[in-house]
Amino acid sequence: MKYTELQESVFEANIALGNTDLVVMTWGNVSGISEDRTVMAIKPSGMSYNEMRPHHMVLVEIDSGKVLEGDIKPSSDTLTHIHLYTSFPTINAIAHTHSVSAVSWAQACRPIPAFGTTHADTFYGPVPVTRPLSEDEVNSAYELNTGLVIAEHFSQNGIDPTAIPAVLVASHGPFTWGADPMKAVENSIVLEEVAKMAMNTLLIEQATKAVPGYLLDKHYFRKHGPGAYYGQG
Repeated sequence: MKYTELQESVFEANIALGNTDLVVMTWGNVSGISEDRTVMAIKPSGMSYNEMRPHHMVLVEIDSGKVLEGDIKPSSDTLTHIHLYTSFPTINAIAHTHSVSAVSWAQACRPIPAFGTTHADTFYGPVPVTRPLSEDEVNSAYELNTGLVIAEHFSQNGIDPTAIPAVLVASHGPFTWGADPMKAVENSIVLEEVAKMAMNTLLIEQATKAVPGYLLDKHYFRKHGPGAYYGQG
């Protein structure tokens, strides 16, 4: 099969996500897009992580949203993923969870402030929260409109999805993305940790301010961009 390698990488990332404490039951999914950006592989809807195999990762055509083969239903979030791929051409994989701390910020409809260097290592500024979906948006094309409000927020606020590879959908939960499926999962893990840290920071001191810009710059750019020097290359 032409997309076997894509299915395998998406499967491995879904299993990795299922082995974290970010997912309860089947509350999460990972997708990845083909190199030519025409096909997406995504977790099947409602399938237990223990039951899944690589061939269960559903292949969906990006332009039409149609399943390319078989009768397994893709994740109910499929149209959200498709819209993010078409809106953010630099991302190659997406993860969605209902992790407790990140969801708590989403339910409060508050962005996660960049309080310190742990946050800055991955997210170049606060993790944004979208506006709430309207009743019509929920009832007409909920999953597509979820993608639309994410893209809308990034566009209207000039946010680079590469520099901030995460978002909170108001009253819903987090989506993260990355260069490959495992990186999208890694960003979900980091997001949950910084969400916890931010909550604890505000419990200790409600008046805490964002990390100074020079320190945000230092920690972000030592890991990202042409001048990065963290790690082994």
